[in-house]
Amino acid sequence: MIEFGSSGIPKRGGLVLTSAVHYKDESRTGCKKFVLAGGVALNCNANGALAESPLADKVFIPPAAHDAGAAIGAAFLQWVEHTGQAPKVPADQIYLGGEAISEAAATEAVRASGVSRVAKVDDPAAVAAAAIADGLVVGWCQGRMEFGPRALGNRSILADPRDSSMPDKINSRVKFRESWRPFAPSVLAEKNAEWFEPAVESPYMLLSLRVRPEQRETVPAITHVDGTARVQTVTKTANPLYHRLIARFGELTGVPLVLNTSLNIRGEPIARTPQDAVRCFTDSGLDVLVIANMVMWKEDVVIDIEVFSLGAGVTDVTGGVGVS
Repeated sequence: MIEFGSSGIPKRGGLVLTSAVHYKDESRTGCKKFVLAGGVALNCNANGALAESPLADKVFIPPAAHDAGAAIGAAFLQWVEHTGQAPKVPADQIYLGGEAISEAAATEAVRASGVSRVAKVDDPAAVAAAAIADGLVVGWCQGRMEFGPRALGNRSILADPRDSSMPDKINSRVKFRESWRPFAPSVLAEKNAEWFEPAVESPYMLLSLRVRPEQRETVPAITHVDGTARVQTVTKTANPLYHRLIARFGELTGVPLVLNTSLNIRGEPIARTPQDAVRCFTDSGLDVLVIANMVMWKEDVVIDIEVFSLGAGVTDVTGGVGVS
């Protein structure tokens, strides 16, 4: 439970919020909507506290609030100065990195890897969801890379949030980092209110929200020691394939959210290309990797690719049928 001072400023993140309120006072502006930017706006605890404060009706933080976002701001400023109009920003504005991964590029990377357990599937989201529900750690590499510091469903490592041992497993076997490092949930936006409070939009994973008390035992892998989680709300408009994956996982488990962390290992940047993703897979304890519609898995991992793909057509990279 967050405590609020007499001015309405939450005690959590108070220094940041005091500064924000100093410049954004409802009595002067009549507005309770906040837009935050700069590196300080990556403070998820402060952002979440502000979102819950009676001072704010809505809080918006751009996906690249730190210095990298200055390039977008400069472009927007030029647009306004030249056209006199605000630019129209699409819902999927966060996926700006390079070219989208094609089926051909994914196939080439998989073939070059030398990994023997490979399949081409018609429904990669269904396969990934089934693998996650089966307790496997899945690398997920799709479309264009995210712009900003967060992995938001195109360059992600995904796992089951119900498994309390999953954070230790990923930190030790996959990420090779300290055991205390927490993990974030990606939740269907339409189910957000059933799992987190306050029920506010958090599309860029920049708000810490409280996991509802009655749900904390269900999703221990994404619940921090203080009962919060750094939430990403996912809409069908912004990322239809990732939304489909989470929805399918929800159908299988009754939990419409997955554990999400960036697709990389310690000391490496987030995977950008299919080759980067394959290297992350081969050099770590990832169980499964899904690149575009290609699926690869380790030799000690047992999966039924036909069942996972919901009976859709499955072929290997050489065109054979019935890879398992």
